[in-house]
Amino acid sequence: MKDFVQCVPTRFVFGRGTERQAGQQVRDFGGTKALIVYGGGSAVRSGLIDRVARSLDEAGVASVCLGGVQPNPRDTLVYRGIELARREGVDFILAVGGGSVIDTSKAIAHGLCYDGDFWDFFCGKARPERTTPFGAVLTMSAAGSESSNSCVITQESTKTKRGVRSELNRPRFAIMNPELAMTLPPYQIACGATDILAHIMERYFTCEAEVDLTDRLCEGAMQAVIRAARIAVKQPDSYDAQAQLMWGSTIAHNDTLGIGRVQDWGSHQIEHELSALYDVPHGAGLAVVFPAWMRYHMHKNVMRFAQFAVRVYGCAMDFEHPEATALRGIEAHEAFLRDIGMPLTLSELGARAEDIPALAAHTKKTNPDGTTGGVFPMTPEDIEAILRIADR
Repeated sequence: MKDFVQCVPTRFVFGRGTERQAGQQVRDFGGTKALIVYGGGSAVRSGLIDRVARSLDEAGVASVCLGGVQPNPRDTLVYRGIELARREGVDFILAVGGGSVIDTSKAIAHGLCYDGDFWDFFCGKARPERTTPFGAVLTMSAAGSESSNSCVITQESTKTKRGVRSELNRPRFAIMNPELAMTLPPYQIACGATDILAHIMERYFTCEAEVDLTDRLCEGAMQAVIRAARIAVKQPDSYDAQAQLMWGSTIAHNDTLGIGRVQDWGSHQIEHELSALYDVPHGAGLAVVFPAWMRYHMHKNVMRFAQFAVRVYGCAMDFEHPEATALRGIEAHEAFLRDIGMPLTLSELGARAEDIPALAAHTKKTNPDGTTGGVFPMTPEDIEAILRIADR
């Protein structure tokens, strides 16, 4: 296990009706005027925005609203949010929604404290050094942005999707009512569960030795998410299943499961290109990319992939042919994804084979030598090969 420093300062407020505590939470963290950031009209039609605004009012916190956040959140709304917040004298940002809303709120919060273009943080020209306090009322179990150190935004004019990691990305609080996820369509629930699993798997497929504790935590979390996802896509009103997914999304991405381990994140970088170019749901893109990434890399650490097959999906271990066990685990994962309604091929996403070279070339280089990925560094040629596997 590698050395680590871990701090998750986010306060979690979990349970039924907890959105009514939003005002008190904002007040606890010094907010006097909040910018409520949300996505589509469903948050308004359901009465959620009214309940949150009423809670703020009862706590003596003024508020102003900014709606219109889209999946794969755009820089254009971030700019609008920064301008609105400055004009209104906002001192707290409150996200009401899923990962796209929360990431938009993070970017607004950072941009408010920066004299330059907030995109500087996402293209590597600057690092966030200060931020406006922000919190979240979570409505979708997926991205884990409610307590992660990550934020991802798409530059609309260039279709470039980039992320920035900073401890300033962690919200002051996260209000988590699983009831709020019950109105999601089954496809969105499935996309969310796929994203949760991918966050765990990016940490799980390490080459680090002696990480049995976090191995077991990852395996248990994956099994719980798989079970809950199967229930929730068929019974969206299952509180217990939605609760498992909601807490699963949180621990999957706040590094509870990843401490002391080398992590990869190559699959996420590849998927960012797909969702930037084709505007597909992030979870759907990961459903296509991750199994292809697994097939391409499994021979480099076959026992790790075989362990995944045995411990997560219950495959029998073939000690004479561990690669066969590893492959059965990948196939079991693909079967699960198909069972919950996820795509498995580029064509199902509407992606074009002729775009593969450009997708590979544009994928973010995360290492000094120009490769991508922390465990299995990939050249653009490797990435193109993975996308060819996905082009089945």
